[in-house]
Amino acid sequence: MTRGCGTRWLGAVLAAALALTGCTGPANPSGGPAATGSGPAAPSSGPAAPSSGAASAGDGEEFGHVHGLGVNPRDGQLYAATHHGVFRLTGTGPTRVGDGRQDTMGFTVTGPDEFLASGHPAPGTPGPAHLGLIGSTDAGRTWRTLSLAGEADFHLLRQAGATVYGLDSTSGALMASTDRATWERRARIEAYDLAVDPARPDTLLVTGEQGVRRSTDGGRTWSPAGGPAVLLLHWSARELVGVAADGQILRSTDAAASWTPTGGRATDAPAAFTAHEGRLYLATRDARVLRSDDAGRTWHPLAG
Repeated sequence: MTRGCGTRWLGAVLAAALALTGCTGPANPSGGPAATGSGPAAPSSGPAAPSSGAASAGDGEEFGHVHGLGVNPRDGQLYAATHHGVFRLTGTGPTRVGDGRQDTMGFTVTGPDEFLASGHPAPGTPGPAHLGLIGSTDAGRTWRTLSLAGEADFHLLRQAGATVYGLDSTSGALMASTDRATWERRARIEAYDLAVDPARPDTLLVTGEQGVRRSTDGGRTWSPAGGPAVLLLHWSARELVGVAADGQILRSTDAAASWTPTGGRATDAPAAFTAHEGRLYLATRDARVLRSDDAGRTWHPLAG
């Protein structure tokens, strides 16, 4: 797929994602979509996703849309942030972690048993409509408010070094914090996904209607990175892995200056993506979660 076609297709993807989440920020002056952490429509070369957009956990509870995935380095277990709370996924399916049923929009694993998240409280829960930044130190069993309650709704959260980055859907601004309490606003930017270089926390990539864009000053300024239209990213110490608009799984070892196809492909509509120690994990818009041990050539169901 050429970059131009991929960018036009990506615009349609973002519009579909906003309709799916039902949670958008204020109108953007440029006419583009607000930031979102939910999933794109199916690549044009792949099969369309079922329209239900929800699944059930092994205990019969509704699993809901998957907004984020992360692996806990404590035990190697995969966790899914969903419309109805956080779930742990094993070979027997998803299990709810703790009692929380918050709409977990932004989600990232920052260390062993340490998670950060954002979103909205469960229906009927007292308090502000936006959770701000919340944190867990027991692998999602309990959560506490860290900052910006009622002020920010981070649909994307990432950490590298001491810096936490959050893309706030209420303002469209990328925000940064080194203490999780005080925040600095960086540039306003439309983004579908966000990745941070683990070795250089001031180097960031975003995907969106303008293709992949790069910042080397902590998100204050941005420039085109070039290359293919990529939807989803995961940046580890070893490499950068991406899911392209046409479903291809790509790798980069030079911060997105060049990409190499792995030979694998996302076979359904991707919503969230992560990688850990050579394994790839993909959530689809119909709330299925898949694992690949061979760079995306084959996929095995974990949930849905």
